[in-house]
This record gives sequence, C-alpha cells and structure tokens, in this order.
Amino acid sequence: MTAAQPFGPKGWTPEQLDNLTDQTYVITGANAGTGFQATRLLLSKGASVVMMNRNVQKSADAIKALKQEFGSNAKVTVMRMDLAQLGSVRAAASEVLKTVPHIDALLCNGAIAQIAKQEFTENGFESQLGVNHYGHFLLCGLLFQRIQESRGRIVVVASEGYKMGLKTIQFDDMNWNRNYHPNKTYCHSKLAQMMFAYELQDKIQQANKEVEVYVCHPGASNTSLIRDSASLATRVTWSLMVKMGLAQTAEKGAYPEVMCATAQHLNQRAYYGPTGRMNFGGPVGQCRLEPFALDKQVLTKLWALSEKETGFSWPI
Repeated sequence: MTAAQPFGPKGWTPEQLDNLTDQTYVITGANAGTGFQATRLLLSKGASVVMMNRNVQKSADAIKALKQEFGSNAKVTVMRMDLAQLGSVRAAASEVLKTVPHIDALLCNGAIAQIAKQEFTENGFESQLGVNHYGHFLLCGLLFQRIQESRGRIVVVASEGYKMGLKTIQFDDMNWNRNYHPNKTYCHSKLAQMMFAYELQDKIQQANKEVEVYVCHPGASNTSLIRDSASLATRVTWSLMVKMGLAQTAEKGAYPEVMCATAQHLNQRAYYGPTGRMNFGGPVGQCRLEPFALDKQVLTKLWALSEKETGFSWPI
C-alpha cells in the first residue's frame, strides 16, 4: 500500500543517481543479493564501497566480478565481519575506523531469515535477532561518530515481514524459547531493526546531531536469503514464487537502499520500498508505516535492552 510517491509514478530508479565520486559507502552482507547489487549501482557512479562480509571466498569472488565489470581501479574493498559474533563486529569496526576516513552512508543490508530450527549466536542470542538486530545495533554505534563527522546516513534494510509477526517485541522471551517459529521470529528481528532506527532518529534529534536515518525494504527479491537453513516447505514456496514471477530481481531489490543512501528530500519518519501489489515489487517510493512500529514505550525499552545485551553504550 502506497503512502506517497515522491519520485512520480515510475518511482525511484538508478537513473536518478548523481555522480558519487568522493563518496564512501559501507555495506554489510554485500557479496551477493541486494547488497552486491547495491555495490554495483554505487560503483557505477564512481563511489568507493567497503563491503563487510562473513564469507572470505564469496567476498573474493564478488570483488573479482566487480573489477571485471568496472575495471581494476574500481574503488571496492572488503573487510571480514560476522554479524553473529559481537567480537567480530568490534574488530571490523575498529579496522574501518583506522582505514576509512569518512562514511557517507552505512547500509545495514546483511541478514539471515527463516531459520527452520532455533539456533543461537556465540553470544547466546536467537540467531535471527542476533544477526539482524544486535549485530547491526553494535556496528552502527561503533561507527556513529565517523558517520556524524561526515554528516552521513544510516540505512536500515528492514522487511515487509515486520507486519506479519507479533507486532511488538517479545521482551519476556527474546530468544523465543517457548514459541520458536521460523517466520515469526524473523519478523520479530526485522521489527527490532526498524524500532532501533526510529528510536535512533529521536536520539539524534534530541542530541542535535547531523546523521540521517532511513528505513526501507527490498520487496520480494530473488536472492539467496532463503537458504538451506530454511525449512523444505519455505524453500519450496519461495521457489514457486520465483517461478511464477512474483519475485523481482535482486538489482531492483537494491533500489530502495541505494535511494535511501543517496537521494535528497526524503522523510526520515518513513518506510521506503516497492509500492506495487503487496509491496512485492513495483515503483520504489514511500510505503505505509504501521503505527505499532513507532510505539515509543517499546522503542525506548528495546534500546536499553540492546545496549545491555551488546555491552555498548551509544555516544549520543
């Protein structure tokens, strides 16, 4: 359902990208899918891109493909980071601060989804919440000052799934020990990401900082997000959706996050993505944001819990 179309009936497309020379973007989960395609779109306009990926070999393959397309001088590098390990996030962020002098936007793209059986990160978090929310919460906090220095942006890649779960945060059982469900638990993690973003907006405004925070979704995009760790039924259903043409390309799925990282005159208290049928695809614009995602009491409580669980107090 569309709330507004700031870019007209055709929505935002990469044709609206300006020259991005001297701009630097950091993207998590960028060796495949929408993260890889976002990297391609940014490089095509001369930007520098730092990919933060877990898999070393896939990262090497991605770099090779990008340099074949854009030339050996393409300004793309990779740093190893596993969002499931807070120690890895801290180490990677430290390396970014040593080597990346400014950050125009941090794109929180990396994610896992539909994990069939309950799994935990090494820090003891339910895996989807640990990777999708806690890992990014810590990374954004560690890099916030560098982003602030650049008057940059944070882009949170959420999901339409935020509307399909509990519609709030399950504070009494964050690991879903009582009622684990692959889809509902994934939806819980994506709602947490969104709530983090909207609470961060409030904190930035209160502190008079100059970082912009945007939330978007990729629609139904044909990526490898649904992996072998998903149930057979989920994988079959997704395969059928792809075959029926209900899933758009990964490149189109990258449009919203690239738009949020680069476009001017966007609303921060908003939610961007494909606006076609069921928001699966179609023109990229502003989508309806459900009010429960802005429940201030929940936003504040989640922030405090996230600082406690990650052992990190934000410098804001």
